Formats: sequence, C-alpha cells, structure tokens
Amino acid sequence: MSELSEQQSDKQNLDQKSSKHYRYLVFIGRFQPFHAGHKAVIDEALKRSDEVIMLIGSANLPRSLRNPFSVAERAAMIKGAYSEEEAARIHCVGLDDALYNDTRWLQYVQAGVKSVTGDLQTDIGLIGHSKDSSSYYLSLFPNWDSVSVPNYHNLSATPIRDSYLMGATPTPERTPESTRNVLDAFKQTDDYHQLHEEADFIDKYKRQWESAPYPPTFMTADALIVQSGHILLVERRSMPGRGLWALPGGFLNPKETLFDACIRELREETRLKVPEPVLRGSCHSQHTFDDPYRSARGRTITQAFYFQLKNDPKGLPKVKGGDDATKAFWLPLAELDAKMMFEDHYAIITKMVGL
Repeated sequence: MSELSEQQSDKQNLDQKSSKHYRYLVFIGRFQPFHAGHKAVIDEALKRSDEVIMLIGSANLPRSLRNPFSVAERAAMIKGAYSEEEAARIHCVGLDDALYNDTRWLQYVQAGVKSVTGDLQTDIGLIGHSKDSSSYYLSLFPNWDSVSVPNYHNLSATPIRDSYLMGATPTPERTPESTRNVLDAFKQTDDYHQLHEEADFIDKYKRQWESAPYPPTFMTADALIVQSGHILLVERRSMPGRGLWALPGGFLNPKETLFDACIRELREETRLKVPEPVLRGSCHSQHTFDDPYRSARGRTITQAFYFQLKNDPKGLPKVKGGDDATKAFWLPLAELDAKMMFEDHYAIITKMVGL
C-alpha cells in the first residue's frame, strides 16, 4: 500500500471512530471536586453512548487535602448535575488507588467496569482529555477504543479544591450547582474544619521555602516491621494527618545514612524493645517510594526498610509511643484499613509485604 493510501485509510478509520456510538463509555478521574470541565466530558459521553460509567478514583482513603470528598459525595456532585433521565444513564463506581502497582490498578478498573456491564467484551470505550494525565490511562487499554475530548477552558480541580479548603467559595463559572451544594453542606462539618486547619498549616509550612531558588525536595526514611502476622504502626500526633496510622519514620538528618535515619526514627517513635544488632540483622529489603503527590508538604521521597522479626513464643516486643507519635501499636495484618492510613503508607505496605 502506498503512503497516500495509508494516510487515506487512517483518515477513514479516524472518521469512523469519531462518529461511532458506544454501548458504554468509561470516564476515569478523581473529581476532587467535580467541575465544569468534567461535566463537558460527560456531556459528550452521553451523546456518544447509551450509558456512562464514572470510575471515581481514590476511593476508600481517609479525607485529606488532596482527597477531601468521599465517593458518595462526588457521585452526588456528578448525578446532581443532570436530569433524572440523564442521571439514570450514569453509573458511579468507586475505584481504589494502587500506587506503585499498575497491574493491580488495571485489575481494579476492569472489575469496576465489569460490575456495570457484566462482561468486558461488550462495546466499551474510554473517554477523557487528550492532553492531561488521562492520556496515560487511555493508552493502557488497547482493547477499548479511546475517545478524546478537548480540555474545557483548561479547568483543573486542584486550584478549586485548594482555595475552597482555605475558605473560598467556588464560582458558578467553574462548578455546577450540584457541586456547590455538596461543598456548602460539607463546609458545615467537623471534617471540613479539620481540613481547613490542615490547609492553613500546609500553607504556612510551604511559605518557609518561598525564598529558596528551587522548590525543595525532602528525603525521609520509614520502617516497616512485621512479626508473627502483625505490623508495627504509630498514630500521628501532629498535622498533617493527625490521628491517622503511619509507619514509624521521619526526615533524614544531614549527617546520617538512610538506614541510620530509619533506625533512629523507629527508636524515637516506638521505643521498640529489640536489640539494635538484632534489628539491623532483620532487614529484609528496601524500596524507594517517590510518587510526586504522596505528601501535601511538598515533593517528599521516602526510603522504606522492611524488617522481618523472628517469631517469639514470649509474644510481640513491647512498644510505646514517643516523639511525633501519640501511640505505637502492633496491628494484625488482616486489620489493615486503607481509610486509616497516612499518605501512601498503605500502598507502601502492600507493595513490600505483598498483600
């Protein structure tokens, strides 16, 4: 086939794809919050398909500055923006994150779609913006067509969310009435006031670095300790994440190695009753975790060290909270709860332990 014939064929396939009508179109996003740009995508999806599946990401996480709204609240924002007839064609499904494990995330997406369609062989397409993070996931499903929609007025949820948590009121130009109704109601809750306090803390925290020539990158070390099917955790005493469960750990001092920082922070926060030579000899593996959005404080990279302590008929070693920890405690692995975990610590645990 000549180059001209190939170009004509490609154009014909593109024209056919642009006019195709789908049984289902899938829109994946966090919608924190749902704004007019998201609505523009759904409007197009409703024209191009019988039904729309909204996979609402970052489900089953604690409220945070990056993820303040529950799946139910975001579903109310989405479906409330449409008539009863249109809303009946929109299916909202929570989608768990799987940081550091794309394969698991793809499984979650497939399961979410299948929960609506019944199978994965039905006429399915993915819809999203062509020049943002959705471009990445559109390429992960070669068996499904992708429908690209231009970014609506370059809207982003991040500035809307950040200003709202600092006390501002979202404008009608950027958010549907259904979103503003949910945000107005949420503003009256204790959860909002806690997030508002944390947003103010983070704002002041970041102002300390305003005069730096470049945004700082922080380095931390975390300890993942497992013995007899239990994991050692702490409850955070301070913001951000006050009251959440976390791995013991903290910032690297100027003149120490990452491993030494890990041991020091572990001792300071848990008072773990294990001799240091035994502890150092129990290190099984280590891994770097560097998701750009893992911390509200700024770009923070952590090195996690996984320790496997030998089973002991005397029981689990004694621990006691100290320094930045309200308490330290052993938790059965079966009772790990993503909704209680600070930042990406749940993802770190599942990655390193293999849960």
